[in-house]
Formats: sequence, C-alpha cells, structure tokens
Amino acid sequence: MSTLTVPPPPTSSLSPDQISQFLTYIKIPQHLHHAPPTLSLLKTLHTHMLTTCPYENLSIHYNPSHNISLDPQAVFHKIVVEARGRGGYCMELAILYNNLLRGLGFDAYTAGVRTRPRIDGVPSRDFPGWCHIVSIVSLPTGERYHVDVAFGGDGPTAPLPLVPGTVHQNLGTQEVRLIRDWAPTQHHRTEESKMWIYQYRNGVNREWNSYYGFTETEFMDADWGVINYWTSTNPDCHQTRTVLIVRFLGRVKETSNGSDWEIYGKRMLVNGVVKENLGGKTQTLLECRTEAERVLALDAHFGIMLREEEALSIRGRGTDLDLVT
Repeated sequence: MSTLTVPPPPTSSLSPDQISQFLTYIKIPQHLHHAPPTLSLLKTLHTHMLTTCPYENLSIHYNPSHNISLDPQAVFHKIVVEARGRGGYCMELAILYNNLLRGLGFDAYTAGVRTRPRIDGVPSRDFPGWCHIVSIVSLPTGERYHVDVAFGGDGPTAPLPLVPGTVHQNLGTQEVRLIRDWAPTQHHRTEESKMWIYQYRNGVNREWNSYYGFTETEFMDADWGVINYWTSTNPDCHQTRTVLIVRFLGRVKETSNGSDWEIYGKRMLVNGVVKENLGGKTQTLLECRTEAERVLALDAHFGIMLREEEALSIRGRGTDLDLVT
C-alpha cells in the first residue's frame, strides 16, 4: 500500500518585506521586528493588531462584487498597502494574522469555531456549525495558546493559554476563560471529544456564559473557503444583514520597565449606530440615518475611507440606510 507524501506548504504567504511592512503598519517597535517567537512578542502583536486593524464586514456591503477574498495577498493589499483604515471580518483578519505569526517563526495554525447566536446581545441557544476562526500557537517552551484577533467587541484582548479554568481580565470589568466541555447536542462524549469553550462574565458576581467552542483540529484553506461562502452570502447569516465595525482603542501605558501599549476601550458601529465603551458603560455617540451620514461616520469615528464606487455599491441592498429609512 502506497502513501501520498507531499511537501508542506510555505511557512507563510507573506514575504519578509511584507512582514516588515505589516509590523510597521501595526506600529511594532523596530527592535522587535526580528525578535524570537516568545510569549511577550505574541502579546505585543495581539494588542497592536487589535488596535490597528478593525473587525469589520464592509467588504460584504460596500463592495461592487460583494465577495470576500481570503487570499492573504488580497487582504494584505486592502489593509496594509492601501492604508485606508480598513480591516476585515473574522476569516480575513485571522488568516492574514496567522501568516504573519508563521512568518515570524511561531508554530501556528488555524482552527474552526462554533459561535453561539446572540439574542439581544447575549449568546444563546446551542453551538451551530463552523462560522468563526482562531489560531492555536505553540511556543518553544511547550505552552500552547488560543489566539483570536477577529471576534469583535467581546474577543480576548490577549492570547489565552490552553489551560482550562484560568480566569483572565478582559476589557473593563469583563473576565474571560477557557474551559473543556461538550456541546449540548454532542452524542460522542469522551474526554478527547470535549471542545474548548470560550466564556465570559461582565463582573465577578455575574454568571459565566459561553460565547463559542473550538477543537484543536487544523482547518485548511479549502475548509475556510466553504465557511467563508456561507457566512458572506447566506441571508440566514447575520453578517449579510448587519453592517459591523469594532475598533479597539489603544494608548501608551507607562510601566516600571518603560512604556507599553494597552487597550483602554472600543468603538463600534452596528448598522447606523456608533457606540463607544471605555471600560464601563457603553455610550451612543451617533445615529446615522442616511448613507451619506454613515460614510462620513466611517471616516470620522473609525478612520475608514471608502472609495466612491464602494460607497455607492450598497444601494438597493437590505443594509442600505437610504432604503431602510
């Protein structure tokens, strides 16, 4: 019986020059551009990625083709080369970021995620099919980390060790943790079949709730192509019905060893409403009632500049504010 042996894919789809461009774009200090793959570097990359590249699904709505490309080169060009304040939705950002990590020497791969739907903003019901993405990173020390830079406002603001039950401070009063458990609808229940569950609570006296579950199975490009098609085109997916942006806000923090970069808040757009949370209560900043108002708000509040053909491409779609109002 013969076996098929093929060489592994390239370490990264990004060239060394592109990796350097990417690091400069997300404001990584020059002395870290060739640093070894340590936890300290992983944390720094995470914070800078979140505060520079917003979670946004504008390529579904403000895009003449309304197609999402997961090609790392296309996403790199949109975000880094064009430098118009753009980001991407989960698979765009996470696949590009995974290529950055691998190009920097990290042992990293992507894994599929089942994200529970939200009802009135609260995760509810069972875990659905695959619809999100995380990276799993193994450090030279043997420690393994869950890395999610593309979940939006309730995503982890730092890499989380794959250690069940450890509580981590997130933005403001929110705490997050990973546990091991089965999905309610799972029939095959062994220790090995448990998922990692990402949970949150908005205060030490609040109950824990589960956002999503993932396994350690590697997902490859072909897998993401299938998932991306559903999440970006199916009317049953909230991505096709809602215009979303989440930009984390960063600032310099003085430490005993000098200065660091910290996340202190987030600014969000849901359809026509712009909100901000600086670690406490969420405040509404603006309610856009027309497309002209929303396009101006993208620039003023998120630094995102749309081309004219992009701004016009939403006309007649269900998320067109001029149509809705």
